[in-house]
Amino acid sequence: MPASEKRKRWFELCLVLWVACGAPLLNSLYLLTNGPVAMPHISNARWIIGALQEISGLLLLGYVLSRRGLGFKDLGLRWSFRDAGMGILVAVLSIAAYIGGSIVIQFAHRWLYGSFAHGPTAKDFFAHPSLLAIPFFLLNPFFEELIVRAYFMTEISQLTGSSALAVILSVALQFSYHLYYGWTAAAALACGFLVFALYYSRTRRALPIIVAHAVIDLYGLVRLL
Repeated sequence: MPASEKRKRWFELCLVLWVACGAPLLNSLYLLTNGPVAMPHISNARWIIGALQEISGLLLLGYVLSRRGLGFKDLGLRWSFRDAGMGILVAVLSIAAYIGGSIVIQFAHRWLYGSFAHGPTAKDFFAHPSLLAIPFFLLNPFFEELIVRAYFMTEISQLTGSSALAVILSVALQFSYHLYYGWTAAAALACGFLVFALYYSRTRRALPIIVAHAVIDLYGLVRLL
């Protein structure tokens, strides 16, 4: 790959990640420092703004890919019943990894500090969402898995030649903008993200991880109602 093309792809990658994840990351760090009380009630307008921000990220990704004659299908987004069904299995494995990770992290915390970790939960941030939260929750799996997983991992793998680094950085990025749950809870979530990243690294198929993410998000939404 010519050096000029490589620099352009690094720039495009950073641009997409900044537009898609810059605000969530800064917000996550702010809430990590100040706690759930610093977050105002999520109004209908904020759900709409959140959805528009995710649509903007996906549109930018589509444009960046189109400049190279590519599309979402080149990231592994191909529609099939088999892949949709596989998404259910990936969701189960991700949940199992999250639960197992939570247990290990909690006991490690108790061993180090003498008590289990306690932090904010989803209800502290998103309790009693309105109906306008549904489009956001349906869009979010496409946003995260196409940008933070498929595109990010594909670019890192091709630019550095390391699939392992792509997995690590993808999980680290998702971990960073979930830090509003606290360090221990975000680390447990990262165990679930790791399943998604390893699956994509091995198969390069995006639909199963999108379906898996959607199953988990919609289950979480039902619990918040």
